[in-house]
Amino acid sequence: MSTVAHPAAAVGHDGDENRFQIYVQIAMLLAVITGIEIVAIYIPLARWIIFGGLVVLSLVKFLFVIFYFMHLKWDKPFCTVLFMIGLAWGGGTAWALVLLARADASRPLTSPANEQAEVR
Repeated sequence: MSTVAHPAAAVGHDGDENRFQIYVQIAMLLAVITGIEIVAIYIPLARWIIFGGLVVLSLVKFLFVIFYFMHLKWDKPFCTVLFMIGLAWGGGTAWALVLLARADASRPLTSPANEQAEVR
């Protein structure tokens, strides 16, 4: 009868507990950041300051989620590179669509602004 515990099982169990504690701590941090975002909306500051702060806080939350909850921290760096390439591609496409929607040429021909311009 052996009283020696299996070292691999003990290491794996401790690693799971450490990861669980990290997940709980990050979840609490994400909740605090969300609370700060909600409070920041009601603070009477310039819009660009609030917008910039919200963008930075959202970026921090996004990075925590992708690196810890999507396990990119423990994956190979190649997976992170692939994820970032897809993110840059999608972000660039979204930005291009926003710019196209804001262009003057994208207005419908029957919009009230065009009708008023034709009357003048």
